[in-house]
Amino acid sequence: MLESWNEGRARSAIIAFVERVTRPGRDFVPPEARVAVFDNDGTTWCEKPLPVQGDFLLRRMGETVKERPELRDHQPWRAAAELDYDWLSNVITKHYQGDDGDLKTLAGGLLQAYAGSTIEEFEAQATAFLRSGVNPRLKRPYVQCAYRPMVELVRYLTEQGFTSYMASGGGRDFMRAITQDLYGIPPERVIGSTATLSYRDHADFATIVHDPALDVLDDGPAKPVRIWSRVGRRPILAAGNTNGDIPMLRFCAHPSRPSLALLLDHDDSEREFAYQAGAEQALDRARRSDWTIVSMKRDWKTVFVEPT
Repeated sequence: MLESWNEGRARSAIIAFVERVTRPGRDFVPPEARVAVFDNDGTTWCEKPLPVQGDFLLRRMGETVKERPELRDHQPWRAAAELDYDWLSNVITKHYQGDDGDLKTLAGGLLQAYAGSTIEEFEAQATAFLRSGVNPRLKRPYVQCAYRPMVELVRYLTEQGFTSYMASGGGRDFMRAITQDLYGIPPERVIGSTATLSYRDHADFATIVHDPALDVLDDGPAKPVRIWSRVGRRPILAAGNTNGDIPMLRFCAHPSRPSLALLLDHDDSEREFAYQAGAEQALDRARRSDWTIVSMKRDWKTVFVEPT
């Protein structure tokens, strides 16, 4: 049980909470109401030097620049052509700090990257990338950049009658390609950002294609709204790592029953990356609230899943 977690406040808080809601008594929560939600990037797998899907889309935009060299003079195409991971990572950090200027620029390019592709084509391309892609700084395959302690936590919760959902700012259809294999979370329990979709009826079959327009950015206040819309229940456990996860972590708490909010602190420069940019408000809120801060450095015996 939670073998990759060190003995300490975080592990004890998780076990105590689970025992509290699963044992008969005043705080007992029936299995159907034991809902847990997890952010993905930076919470259940590594998000540096840029989110995994960022690399996926970056390479696609790089291919476009080869076909249309004139795009190289403009962002985000220049970053794609130069593999400028720092620029892309800073876009995400600035977003979590409240500045979306560069995010709008990036979104314009990203939404064009797979416009017109069918849901089957996108899934096949995402799966192929995830099976072959390597984190450029860690030199680990992306499928081995999932956090082993979080994988264990999802499995532990499942054993205790919880139903876990992925609720992330990452692309829903991209995450669906891997969440079952990595975390045991099936595609129908993945909530994420989406491009608009259109129905296409062909002579021998019908399908759905991606449009070059944003439907929903699943971050900040949108997260609890989307969770409620998809699940129909308020979660009793939530885990995140950035300012954008604050509304989701707040939403899991309600006077009517126990809850647990987990905030992952990236404080391990030796085994992963040490950074708090984009998480300043969340860390401050966690210290002022009854949230459990999970220190990657102190609370985890190991960080990443083992090769299979």
